[in-house]
Amino acid sequence: MSLKVGAHVSIAGGVDNAVGNQVEVGGNCGQIFTHSPQVWQDPNIDDDEAERFREGTARDLEGPWVIHTSYLVNLCTPKDGLREKSLDSMQTEVDAADKLGIPYVNVHLGAHTGAGVEGGLDNAASVIDDLDVPDGVTILIESDAGAGTKLGGEFEHLAGVIDRTETDIDVCVDTAHAFAAGYDLSTPEAVDRTIAEFDDVVGLEHLKYVHLNDSKHECGTNKDEHAHIGEGHIGEAGMERFLNHPDLTDVPLALETPTEDGKSFAWNIDRVRELRRD
Repeated sequence: MSLKVGAHVSIAGGVDNAVGNQVEVGGNCGQIFTHSPQVWQDPNIDDDEAERFREGTARDLEGPWVIHTSYLVNLCTPKDGLREKSLDSMQTEVDAADKLGIPYVNVHLGAHTGAGVEGGLDNAASVIDDLDVPDGVTILIESDAGAGTKLGGEFEHLAGVIDRTETDIDVCVDTAHAFAAGYDLSTPEAVDRTIAEFDDVVGLEHLKYVHLNDSKHECGTNKDEHAHIGEGHIGEAGMERFLNHPDLTDVPLALETPTEDGKSFAWNIDRVRELRRD
């Protein structure tokens, strides 16, 4: 299957502009926010805009797209007010995905802030099961770097939410997050061990998307800071094995790499294609 790789691109000026932005950086799939991720805000997407997005995607990209939810969403929270805001925000995102023909909505589990791991996982599953998820849309819970009381830093957390929900959900693994959380990806052997552990704990059938990022920090530091592909602590050898691992070659990739040192999303997408052997 052909490589599906893209970047998290802007929707400035209208969500339909994301298609051209993705083409410009050389991507054929990718990720968007439907609004600023730093605020509670409903997606404001009119019918014409949505139609242009769907038509442009069908014409110019292979897909799939994924929507990334607001950073304010906290599925694990024990606080009723924050739970309701998170639920409402998530509902607008899955509805927007349906309107745009996007199959995936990606969300961080958030922090349990004192509820404990089991309580936080219970809370996350409860929010997900209270959503009215349209047919054709799937929620992806994302792996986390594991700082503080944030959940998702252990594969067992992801499996725990899957096991608790009545809703069919899947997973997005962020390579920089997993690495920061202690899952080594810096050598071919380490990649193989980590993928085998994910399969054993969660199941590769649940891995529907990857945020492909290198890491500016060493394995197990719980520090989430992304680096250019092959130039961080995961490095070229780890990235090359990850991109060519036989169980991962069909999984779409969205890059959230930095724009610095004169290197853009386009540079990183080109680097992915150089490391991938098709």
